[in-house]
This record gives sequence, C-alpha cells and structure tokens, in this order.
Amino acid sequence: MKRRLHIKMTTTRIIILGFLIGILLGAFLLWLPVSSKNGQDISFVDALFVATTSLCVTGLTPVVMAEQWNYFGQAVILLLMQFGGLGVITFTTTVLLLLGKRITLKERLLIQDSYNLDSISGVVKLTKRIIKGTLLVEAGGAVLYSFVFVPQYGLLDGLWKSVFHAVSAFCNAGLDLVGSSGFVVYQTNVIINIATMLLIILGGLGFPVWWDVLEVVKRAKRKEILWRDILFKLNVHSKLVLTMTAALIFGGGMLIFLFEYDNPATIGNLSFGNKALAAMFESVTLRTAGFQTIPQENFTEATTMLALLWMFIGGSPSGTAGGVKTVTMIILILSMLAAVRGTDEVRAFHRKISDNYVRRAVAVIVVFFVALIAVSMALFITEDGDFIDILFEATSAMATVGLTRGFTGSLTTAGKWIIIVAMYLGRLGPITMALAFNAKQYTGKKTYAEGKVIIG
Repeated sequence: MKRRLHIKMTTTRIIILGFLIGILLGAFLLWLPVSSKNGQDISFVDALFVATTSLCVTGLTPVVMAEQWNYFGQAVILLLMQFGGLGVITFTTTVLLLLGKRITLKERLLIQDSYNLDSISGVVKLTKRIIKGTLLVEAGGAVLYSFVFVPQYGLLDGLWKSVFHAVSAFCNAGLDLVGSSGFVVYQTNVIINIATMLLIILGGLGFPVWWDVLEVVKRAKRKEILWRDILFKLNVHSKLVLTMTAALIFGGGMLIFLFEYDNPATIGNLSFGNKALAAMFESVTLRTAGFQTIPQENFTEATTMLALLWMFIGGSPSGTAGGVKTVTMIILILSMLAAVRGTDEVRAFHRKISDNYVRRAVAVIVVFFVALIAVSMALFITEDGDFIDILFEATSAMATVGLTRGFTGSLTTAGKWIIIVAMYLGRLGPITMALAFNAKQYTGKKTYAEGKVIIG
C-alpha cells in the first residue's frame, strides 16, 4: 500500500508557492515574441530575471525596459508588480471578490495570518480597504505623473507611462519605461521627484500604519481627542514606523547632501535647492524603491556605505518595501540600549516590547545577513568585478531595492541565476523560507539550568 505524501499547506507555503507560480507564468509570457517589440528574441533566463524582479518588486533588470517590451509585455510587468506589491493572499482575495466569489473561513484565516491580525473579524473588509487605498494612491500618483509624461509622450502613451510608473513607485519596484538612463533625465523635475517620493513612502509605511493614522484622524474630527494629540494616540507600531522612517529619510538626505555637495559627478554642479531635492530623493529611493536620478557608481565611498546600510534596513512591515524592515532595526537598537543601561525590559514610548519580538528581530537580521554573505560570496566566485560593485548588487537584490552601480548588465548567466534566487528570497524573507520547511509547532516547555558565557 502506497503511502501518500501529505504536505500541510500553511500560509507561509502558500505565499512561497504563489510567488513561484507567478514568476514562472510571468517569465513564460515575457519570453514569448508577442511581448517584445518587433518580436525581439530574449533568452528565457532574462525573461525569468525580469519576471522575478517585477513580482519581487526589486527593479534590477538585464535589459532596457522601454526598448525590449511592447505594450503587452509592459502590461504583464505591471500586473506582476501589482501582484508582488499587494502580496499573494491579498491579490488572490481581490480576484475572488471581483468574481463575486464567497470568501471562505480558510481564506479568512489566511488573510488573518498574512497580516498578523488578532482575529478574523473584518478581514475581508480590511482587504477591500487595502485595495481601495492602493488604487486611490496609485491613481493620485498617475495624475501627478501625467502633467509631465502626457506633454512629453502624447495623450495615450503619456497616460500609460503615468499609470505604469505610479504602480512601480507605490509597489517600490523601481522599474521604468523612460530608457537606459532611468529617472536621471528628471533629476531636477520637481513633479516627478515629489510624486515618486510620496508613492515610495506611502507604499513603504505598511497598511497597518495607514489605518491607525486614519482612525486617529477620525477621532480628532469627532472631537474625541485634540488635534495636537494625534501623534500620541497612535499605537506603538505606528510610532516606531513613523519615527524610524522620518529619521532615515531626513537623516539620510542630510548626510548625502553633505557627502556629495562638492562632487561634480553627482550633485556638485546643481543649485542649492536641486542638491537638496536630489539628496532627499536618493535617501528615499535607497529604502527598496530602485529609481535613480543619479548614477549610483558616481557616489563617494561614504555615500555608498550609507546606501548599503539604508538598503539593508529597507521599509516597514506589511508594506510593499523590502529589507529587514524599520521596526526590526529599531527594536534591535532599543535592545542594545537596554543592555547598555542594564535594564531588563526593552521599552518604546512607555510600553514594554515583548521578548519574543526582540528575539525575532535578532533572528531576522542575523538570517538576512548570513543570506547576504552567501549571495555575495557566490557572486564573487562567478563574476569579475569590483568588490563594492558586487556587494552593492547583492545587497540591492536581497533587500529588493533595484539600484545598481552599472553591474547588472554585465552579469554572467550564473550570476543572473544567483540574483534571481536572491530577489526571490529577499521578497519572501529568509525567516519565511525557514518557517516553510518547519511545519512542526513546538508546544512543550522545558527549562534548563543556566549556563554562563562572556559577551563582548
């Protein structure tokens, strides 16, 4: 009698499988001549690379998007970006809602698990709010882009480019249809810069922060709280996200402004205002967006080191950005400060942070760092390039950023496969991959005798 192989389809495994199916389907469609301009041939590896970078909202690409893909190919890429930005569970639920299908208890539990909710109450309503909010923000971004793209490219092509870039920016994908130079041609264009930064930030904050802010604003409108107390009434998660996001954006912008002020290859020849604009844009895009108004290889060593750190941190949980996430990093910092001060508890905004969250933050950072080292070492073996260029490429792929120091186009076939795997792992998260292969839930509780070690 044959034994059946039974694999428990947890939410984690569904997400992993969903992304994999989406990538393979997208790669097949992009590989077909119908997707390319004038039937241009493209290797399956390159098609798989672009499908992965689109679905994993990264932005690295071995081909020039505007030159390779026709409208059909671009539409496939747009859908992949939207699918990857929203996530498998949310996107699938949206399709079911559009088809008028009933959302079953199993699907409600999947939504609850994917967004780490306390109960299944209102999960479908939450999904609808996420979709509505996403479409509303992307539509607003498209309108802003149209003021530049429609006069430049004409009505239909300009509107299409506006929609494409709005989705790309909100999903932190960083893919563009401008050309080989990317957004460098719009370095001093205020509308393009502001619209892109707003979309990147809103997408990277995470949906839970959206709803918390909106709920507190509603309470202020109903005069339940004072307007001046809005920030104080937010939950701890939102406070941590907003604090860390603001510190990274403005702190990074000021440092880049100082580091590059006299660099003629970046912002040295710009006016004071345009220098500030370009520096701020770079600080925002480094956190997993992938658009560039300055070629990354032209930055000083100091800015490059800052870029590596900012890419590593990334955006915030339950959003469209990658990296180890802002909350993870700030919890690690708070844990370090607690250890230095000799306190037993990790605290933030007069609230204790559970030890479980602290352990998870450490695990995420360590696993991500180990995976990054593995990817970098693999690229050092297969590629011929400068140390910093390869490390930058590996970090950009793992953190799903999409910025490159001009190295992506020179990748060998082996190097492309390594980056494909890195982007896939980066979007899912190494912890997610580890959980996928460990379905066993530890329920027992054992207490061991303490062992003494020396730290530091």
